[in-house]
Amino acid sequence: MRFRVVIEPDEDGKFVAHCPTLPGCWSQGDSREEAKINITDAITAYLASLKKNGDPIPPPISEEIIEVDA
Repeated sequence: MRFRVVIEPDEDGKFVAHCPTLPGCWSQGDSREEAKINITDAITAYLASLKKNGDPIPPPISEEIIEVDA
């Protein structure tokens, strides 16, 4: 499955990642790459928990990229 992930730097220079499709699914890392690895692990654990509890897996968010003149 593919999920959209948002990775942003925080005020301490670390990177915070979350998956909007999965409420509460957050992670972080010292680098963007580490945050990406950590959120992948968090998503995997989140999905395993849903499956274990018999809860449905939310469908991935569909998104569009909009380009505007600035």
